[in-house]
Parts: sequence; C-alpha cells; structure tokens
Amino acid sequence: MERKWWSLLAVCLATFMLLLDITIVNVALPDIATALDASFSDLQWVVDAYALMLAALLLTAGSLADLLGRRRVFAFGLVCFTVASVLCALAPSALTLILARGAQGIGGAAMFATSLALLAQEFHGRERGTAFGIWGATTGAAVAIGPLVGGALTSGLGWPSIFYLNLPIGLATIAMTLRHVPESRDEEAVGVDWAGLVTFSAALFLLVFALIRGNDEGWTSTPIVAMLAVSALLLVAFVAIEDAQPRPMFDLELFRKRTFSGVSIAAFVLSASMFAMFLYITLYVQTILGYGPLDTGLRFLPLTVLSFFAAAVAGKLTARLPARAMLGTGLVLVGGGLLLMRGLDADSRWTALLPGFVVAGIGIGLTNPSLANTAIGVVTPARSGMASGINSTFRQVGIATGIAGLGAIFQSQIADRLTTALAGTPAAGDVDALARAVSAGGAPQAIDAAPPAGRPALHHAIDAAFAGGLNDLFLVAAVVAFAGAAVALVLVRRSDFVVLAAPVPQPEQA
Repeated sequence: MERKWWSLLAVCLATFMLLLDITIVNVALPDIATALDASFSDLQWVVDAYALMLAALLLTAGSLADLLGRRRVFAFGLVCFTVASVLCALAPSALTLILARGAQGIGGAAMFATSLALLAQEFHGRERGTAFGIWGATTGAAVAIGPLVGGALTSGLGWPSIFYLNLPIGLATIAMTLRHVPESRDEEAVGVDWAGLVTFSAALFLLVFALIRGNDEGWTSTPIVAMLAVSALLLVAFVAIEDAQPRPMFDLELFRKRTFSGVSIAAFVLSASMFAMFLYITLYVQTILGYGPLDTGLRFLPLTVLSFFAAAVAGKLTARLPARAMLGTGLVLVGGGLLLMRGLDADSRWTALLPGFVVAGIGIGLTNPSLANTAIGVVTPARSGMASGINSTFRQVGIATGIAGLGAIFQSQIADRLTTALAGTPAAGDVDALARAVSAGGAPQAIDAAPPAGRPALHHAIDAAFAGGLNDLFLVAAVVAFAGAAVALVLVRRSDFVVLAAPVPQPEQA
C-alpha cells in the first residue's frame, strides 16, 4: 500500500478514537457513578475535562506542529491519549478519572490539530478530495455511533472497556505513524510564540469553561461573568501580541481572506447546530422514549450510514464543484433535516425523527469534507498545521457554544411548559428544580420520586414539555444552519485557494 494511504488510515483511526471518546462516555456514566461513588458534579467533569482541554489546546498544538514537526506532534498526541486511556480504565476514584480525561484531551488536541495537515501534505488534486471525504465520513461516524459502541461495551464488558478499547487502536496507530507517515514542518518557523501560546490557551480555556458551566452556575453569577471578562481581555492581548509578531502562531491576516473566514464560520455553525443537537436528541430517545444505550445507538444508524456514504461521494466532488456550493448545500440540508425533526409531541415515537435523520445525515456528509479541504486549501503547506488547528478550534468551540446556548433555551422552555401543565398540582412549587432535572436527562428519576398517584399526569406533562422544548431547539438550530449556509455562499470563493503543483513522489521510508 502506498505511503499516503497509510497516512490516511493513521489519521482516520486517530480521529475516530478521539471523537468517539466525546460521546462514548455518556452512556457509561451511571455505571461509573456506581463504581467510583461519583457525584453528579463529578460525572459532569468526567465529560467536561476532556472537552475543555481538547478545545483549549487545538490551535497551540497546530502551531507547535508547524514548528516542531507534524508527525512528531501527532505521535506525541497518540502516545498521550493511549496512556491516558489506560489510566482512565484503571482509575480508582472520580478525581483520578477526571484528571486522566483531561490528559486524554491534551493528546486529542495534538492529534486533531495535525490531522488535516498530515493529509494535505500527502494528497493533491482529486485524491485530496477523496481523502478528505473519507476523513469527513470518519468524523461523522465517530460522533454518531459513540452511544452504540459505548452501550455495547458497557453492557457486555463493563465501563473500563470503553477506555481499554483505545489501547490496541492507539498502539497500532502509533506503529503505523512512525513507520509510514513522513515528517513535515514550516521551515521558516523561528521559535515558540510563548506569549501568544499562553494568552490564547488561557483565554480559550476560560471561555469554554464558562460556556460549559454557565447553565448550572447561572450566566449572571460572579464566577461566570469574571471568566468571560478575563477571557475577553486575554483575547484582546493575544490579538495585540500576534499583530506585533513577524511570524505569529495565529496569522490574523488569514481572516482577510473571505474564504478562510467563511469556512471558519461554517465549521462553527455545523458544530453549534447539528453536533450540539446530538446531545439533546440522545436525551430524548433515552430518557423520554426509554431506549437503552445500545438501542439508542442503533436508531442513530440511518444518520450515521448516510453521513458516511455522502462524505465519500462529496470528497470526490470537491475537485469538480465549487466549495461554496458544497458547503451551502450541505448546511441547507442540515437545516432542513432539523426542521423535519420538529413536530414532536408527548405520544411521538423515534420514527418521527427518521426523515430528519436521513436529510441531515446527507448534509453532514456533504459539509465535513468541504470544510477540511477548504480550510487547508487557502493556505500554503507551511502553515497547514495552523490552519488545521484554527478550523478544529472553531468546531470545538461551536459544540461548546451550541450546547450551552441551546441548553439555556431548552431549560427555559421546559420550565414554561411545566408551569402551565402543573398549575394547581402539588408539583407546581418545584417547577424550576424539575425543569433543571428534566433538561439534564433526569426525567425518569423525577417521575419515580413523585407520589404514585401523581406519576401518570407528571409523566405526560414531562413528555409534552420535553418534546415542545426540543421542537424549539430544532427551529433555533435550523436557523443557525441556514445562516451558516448563507455565509458560506457569500464568502467562500475559488480565487482564494492556493494552487500548488503536486510534489515529486518520494521513496518509501525504511
């Protein structure tokens, strides 16, 4: 097999592994709570520690890769992620698990930030479109089938197995990377931009932390306001530092290119709309419809399969069709799919989501490869690590922002509906606490805690409130997706792409 296909396989395995760990853990949380005597707050941090470190360090990892070598940083990420996965599986306490999850996020950032750059250096022309199509399909599949894999492993082998799974995959990918993936770097890089690295990583850490904790702490609470304010100040300082640098880690001039701005916004929008909605759709299928983790994952398969095949087709089309057409069409389909999922009520079944799954799955498949190809296509190869890091950062911040923003709307809408439905009943005085529990996935526990005589009425009220709130989220997310489609159509243009001659083939490494 040619070297470039080994590179694609290594990148896809690493991407699948790190994205799978975003969703796979959710279905194992009840078992983790029992085994480690973890509190609800502990469980939140098991999820958030990974997402926080991943988002905060993506750009830093991409810029360091341009300086130190992309294969070197990618391999470091693989080692860090694999070792941290074993530590997660062996964790004797919730605190140990949280710290190990943070270490997984560090490794994940190093892998994710360099993945597109590694593909860009090996693939050119139509083959690049094919490679990015396969990578995009892997991305969508990993996010969507996480609950299925997590449910199967947790049910059959116990919660540590979801982390042990990464050991054979990680070791195989490390060996593949060292044996077959060539090294590359920015030969003009002169040193580490420590001031930029520290200010940006700290700013993004505080921003994502505030977005993650905002709904629980209260958006006007002192800690959240303080973190958002300090994050804004650090971002201003970062811009000033980078503007003064002859070789900045974050080249602000890139955003003078309409296409780079457009694709960054499109990456944010896809994550803030469809990928953020995966959380709330999963909660609906599990806590309202009552399906177990494995059955929930199976019901996501139509979306997963269509996303995979559409991405493979889209990858081949990227060399023939304008990028803005691919991005615009994909995001329009995502928005249309979200609208098709609306109309739920207390008596709906999962099949009500199926038409939307089909359309949105195709939309995701069309969008992902185009995002990757465009983000890398408008920069020179020397800056591909930075471009990859920026694009991945917009994706992760989009997920955090989408979940936080949609979560605030969701809880408010559920509270309003429950207030009306439960007026005059004994539960009327606990509506706010009930809304918080239901929106966080605690509907079954809330129903079980009610007096037996009042459970049927409460059950129906919760089902109706959840379905109504979810309908509102579908509408908001669809509007966001349509807005992203419009931005992509207006800003992305072919003239911004860097045209490069294909490199002379190099002999296979010994």
